[in-house]
Amino acid sequence: MRIAMITDYYLPTLGGVQTVIKAHKEALEQDGHEVTVFSPLTSPSSDPSVVGLPTARGFAPDGYPFTWTPSAASHLIRQELRTRRIEVVHVHSEMFAALAGFRAAKDLGIPIVQTMHGRIDVYTRSVLPAPAITTVLLAGMHRRLLSHRNVQIKPDAPYARTRTARRMWRLMVSQANHAHQVIVPSGHFAQKLLEQGVSTPVTVISNGLEDSVLAAVGDPVPRSVEPGEALRVMWCGRVSPEKRPEVFVDAVAQVRGITASIFGDGIARAAVTERVEALPSGRLTVHGAVPQAQVIQAMRDAHVLVSSSLDFDNQPMVLLEAIASGLPVVVADPDLAEMLPERGHLVCDTPDAAGLVSALSRLRESPGLIREMSGAAIAHRPAVAQNAHLGALLAVYEAAVGR
Repeated sequence: MRIAMITDYYLPTLGGVQTVIKAHKEALEQDGHEVTVFSPLTSPSSDPSVVGLPTARGFAPDGYPFTWTPSAASHLIRQELRTRRIEVVHVHSEMFAALAGFRAAKDLGIPIVQTMHGRIDVYTRSVLPAPAITTVLLAGMHRRLLSHRNVQIKPDAPYARTRTARRMWRLMVSQANHAHQVIVPSGHFAQKLLEQGVSTPVTVISNGLEDSVLAAVGDPVPRSVEPGEALRVMWCGRVSPEKRPEVFVDAVAQVRGITASIFGDGIARAAVTERVEALPSGRLTVHGAVPQAQVIQAMRDAHVLVSSSLDFDNQPMVLLEAIASGLPVVVADPDLAEMLPERGHLVCDTPDAAGLVSALSRLRESPGLIREMSGAAIAHRPAVAQNAHLGALLAVYEAAVGR
């Protein structure tokens, strides 16, 4: 099968969407399929299977290149889809690369699969300047290319109480309803989309790690904390308000007997660094953006990974990498427990710094619990491989072609 993956975010920028697409591409190509990725790029790619889209000058929200104009991008995508005889278009975002992909695929009569990766209502609120205004502009431009008719967002849902949130939910639901099939990596997000009116067939398919990443991780080592040894804690992700890195910093400040690290970069890094400078020397190190190999090495060295995100993440790839590494996980958001092995994680009693302090203190004082959680993570490793979900992905493609 010849597949086009269209996204507003791709390598070498960092993020879960980029990692998912890389995993899909590698697994599909190993299975004999042809995959072309269309995305705005930070620099030209020498890979013939990656097509750079027209990009705005001087505008890069959250550091990502921005596709512009949609009409120019759509023209380029249409030419490439025809030349490469693409059979399925798989869209992975909701911004202008995605819209250009919808437009080109519809013009050519090519079926469209849409993966809903995350909550752009939370993302735009946290990242865009003056979101009450900029989301109006974004939604208006989106509506010009994909109609928002007949979508009514239920305002009684806790995540849709503000006008800005409903505006972005209307955008998400509308785009999903213009596709032939929808993929969602988690049940909790799929349920929200269905409640808000997504009528396109929805399939829940977990994200997965490609063979090259699993090989880089190597055989996972069971974790243990020796007597007198500090508990080594790591946080990894986009350093942005929706990920709540400051909650992690505030918790680390209150727990003795631990050393911590933050890996990642983003618009909140300066504020996080300022907070870290008030901590005792050596308590927490901010490493910034680093290659994936360095993150994997850090996972080998750590005793536990923390996710402080709340009511935003769908299925973070970094948690899958932690499981593959045999690394126990602590999450602030109970929805994320869905993707984790039953005895391989802890959910904070409360999603604030106090809840995280309680969880980390429990692990520091219970070395046996670390060993038990690590063993559960190692046993669950086969379930996080991309190949475990390849059949389900291909079935969705075939269903889209059938429609």
